[in-house]
Amino acid sequence: MKPARRTAVTFCRMIKIEHSIFALPWAWAGAVLAARGLPPLFPLLMLTVAMIAVRSFAMGLNRIVDLPFDRENPRTCERALVTGEISLSQAWLFCGAAALIFILACACINSLCLTLALPALVFTAIYSLLKRLTPICHYWLGASLGLAPLAGWLSINPNHLDLAPLLLFCAVTLWVGAFDIYYAFQDLDFDTAFDLHSIPADYGPETALIMAGFSHVMTSVFLALFGLAAQLSLIWYAFWLGISVLLLVEHRLMLRRNPARINMAFFTLNGIVSPLVLLGIILGLVR
Repeated sequence: MKPARRTAVTFCRMIKIEHSIFALPWAWAGAVLAARGLPPLFPLLMLTVAMIAVRSFAMGLNRIVDLPFDRENPRTCERALVTGEISLSQAWLFCGAAALIFILACACINSLCLTLALPALVFTAIYSLLKRLTPICHYWLGASLGLAPLAGWLSINPNHLDLAPLLLFCAVTLWVGAFDIYYAFQDLDFDTAFDLHSIPADYGPETALIMAGFSHVMTSVFLALFGLAAQLSLIWYAFWLGISVLLLVEHRLMLRRNPARINMAFFTLNGIVSPLVLLGIILGLVR
């Protein structure tokens, strides 16, 4: 493999580029809602570039800030920054480039998106510090991703923000908060030993499962309310029911706290949810 290609692959591995599937459908959903159908191609393209860029910035910064802990954690000690495949200066340069691309993409969309670009970068950056301070870090991460449908809406309709994307923001915040709690079970002992905050480490596994389960219930509630606010047809509720069942399956997988099931719960099931929401919205707008 050529050096440039190998470096690009390493950076993609560092930021887990494949996890973009969690975020992009929510942003596209907001755009589809605002347009009540297929959005204009150019703002949709710039929205996609902006979403990938801001997520790359946030993930890169998180890797930099977490480097001292990643060196000590057996689960993360093979990450590229730890092994030296990527240098710290390269990582900072990557974050700077991603932030610049995000701001430029926002400028290409509309003036409101450009105005909100810097606050959005700051908001997503704060997450990287929160695990040192508070267990609400899971829900801050959720809110960071919850900005996606709002961004999608504002990229098409910057003059008015409807209730529907706000309800999607709430649903995404709770959905991500729940599965990030599940993900934190992998580092329960490490977080406790290094005085890092997470809901499993601070409140114990049983309480964490209850909070994650409640968050998934409320995700389902907000998605149902969203369908009403967006005036979607009955087909949306068929998708809503399927998504609710998936969330229940995910919770049942985690009840035994088997680490082997975390990947299935985290990647497989959650990777299905956001595309299903997008497809449900598209079909629900058809009359």
